Amino acid sequence: MEALDRLMDIMDTLRGPGGCPWDIEQDHKSIMKCLIEETYELADAIEKDNADDLKEELGDVFMQVVFHSAIAKEDNLFTLDEVVNDLCDKLIYRHPHVFGDTKVNNAEEVLKNWERLKRKENTKKQRESILSGIPNTLPALLNALKIQSVVSRVGFDWENPEGVVDKIKEEVREVEEAMDGKNKDQMEDEIGDLFFSVVNLARLLKIDPEAALRRTNKKFSRRFYAIEKVAKERNIGLSEMSMGEKDRIWEDAKKKI
Repeated sequence: MEALDRLMDIMDTLRGPGGCPWDIEQDHKSIMKCLIEETYELADAIEKDNADDLKEELGDVFMQVVFHSAIAKEDNLFTLDEVVNDLCDKLIYRHPHVFGDTKVNNAEEVLKNWERLKRKENTKKQRESILSGIPNTLPALLNALKIQSVVSRVGFDWENPEGVVDKIKEEVREVEEAMDGKNKDQMEDEIGDLFFSVVNLARLLKIDPEAALRRTNKKFSRRFYAIEKVAKERNIGLSEMSMGEKDRIWEDAKKKI
């Protein structure tokens, strides 16, 4: 608590008279982008498995929580203490198998019970759907995963990954048909369906699709760097190198990377 009080004192000084002009001008919407950026930097630190980076990025994300809470306090909306206490209450409420008498046998039962309790909360908040709590600002890939995970907890799901593989093949055929028809709207719809099905497959295989795609992006970049390196050594532009030569370097890089 001493460290938290110190942080809040610093935040109050930054936002107070004679404080930082930039910090004083900010509101919830103006710093929203910072929260998103810091969250992705935290995810990157986790993937790199570097404890020092992880500690620093966790601090940066926590700073955003404190910043928003300070703004809310100035507007007489709520305080950081209220944020923390509400979180504590929610954690206790959603873990009756730890803090109450509910019995569960495994993690799957925990998730089902968690979803049941969330639905009770949603009823109190008069939400129209179990999907209403999913923020529209999530990246599309993560949003798809969240939607699928939520409906899965109420029994709307595939029985096995093999069924999704068949669905992916079906979606590929529909993309090809849309391409033949040269209808851009239809192509967009079908490609979206294909993405959604691939996310479903990843989820059933217990693979994070966001992490899998980031991994592929990094792998592609490393292999493409190999092509750039050869072009630089030869003192030629990438456009001057034939596609066949690029493919050869790419295949060599695949063996090494």
